[in-house]
Amino acid sequence: MITLDKVSKRFPGQDGFAVTDLSLQVDDGELVVLVGPSGCGKTTTMRMINRLIEPTSGRIAVDGRDVMEQDPVQLRRGIGYVIQSVGLMPHRTVGENIATVPRLVGWDERRIRERIQELVEMFALDGGLIGRYPSELSGGQRQRVGVARALAADPPVMLMDEPFAAVDPIVRERLQEQFLDIQARLRKTIVFVTHDIDEAIKLADRIAILNVGGVLEQYARPEELLRAPASDFVRDFVGPEPGLKRLSLMSVADIDVEAGPVVHPDAAADEAVAAMEPFGLDWATVLDPEGRVLGWVDRADVTGRARVGDADVKRFAAYVTSGSSLRSALDAIVSNRTQVAVVVDEQERYRGILSLEAVAKEIIT
Repeated sequence: MITLDKVSKRFPGQDGFAVTDLSLQVDDGELVVLVGPSGCGKTTTMRMINRLIEPTSGRIAVDGRDVMEQDPVQLRRGIGYVIQSVGLMPHRTVGENIATVPRLVGWDERRIRERIQELVEMFALDGGLIGRYPSELSGGQRQRVGVARALAADPPVMLMDEPFAAVDPIVRERLQEQFLDIQARLRKTIVFVTHDIDEAIKLADRIAILNVGGVLEQYARPEELLRAPASDFVRDFVGPEPGLKRLSLMSVADIDVEAGPVVHPDAAADEAVAAMEPFGLDWATVLDPEGRVLGWVDRADVTGRARVGDADVKRFAAYVTSGSSLRSALDAIVSNRTQVAVVVDEQERYRGILSLEAVAKEIIT
């Protein structure tokens, strides 16, 4: 969808290049993050795609068409654009801001109203905000409206320049999760600029790490970047704990879980002990008749009891699901006295257990 072929940019009056002989390809429906230190040319690169900045040399194509051969106004109307400070027009309401590009390209008013409502619902915004002005919104709401405006005319390509940097960490995480959910459904082609490597790892299909002067150090999927950095620069930029960062990219579904010892409340004490022994454990998970997790008991709890349900069934400190990251599973393991993560489905039906050894194996693989 987007191709940069040996693209360079030198600004007048500067000795060096802002971007140097940069080549990369962004596939249809892919979210690519440009990341690097200040002066690495990531924002310059992104702005050359919609000709807010024009390249000194090289070729940029969007959907097979050279951007320099297109009318820049028409080009920009077909590309969604989101910036850090949002850029909402303060004298226009939320609805009017979202409607900006659809009106410019000639949509009728009924279609525009329907699109505004669709986007308000998609971004979980209160419908009552449509008639309000940007100054009446929270930072997180303004950011969501900014992304909604960029999506309003349903562009195939979006450019996003540090869109979540201006909000606090809690709101930022929520926006990232919401954005990932929307991208999973829409599959837009997105070039996303950030200075935050953790944000890049969380969001990207592929990451381009740029050095000063817009020199491409590595272009790879996040897992590959963490497992096999191409240079010392990349290794230093990725930072400490690459193994833990890799765990955040992998889900519990990616590895096998153990069956683990399970008993029902009506089981006798000797049945509970027998269930523990094959696993070398001194505790067992207690399940109700539908297979939902009630908690756990250890050998001492059930000793001398007529049935397991007569013992003190303790709740696990945390559960994980197949969709949970292995990093979340590791947190559950260290939080539980049993030193395992209990895997359940959405209805808390038991699926098995995940040990520290199993998770550690993925870190060193």
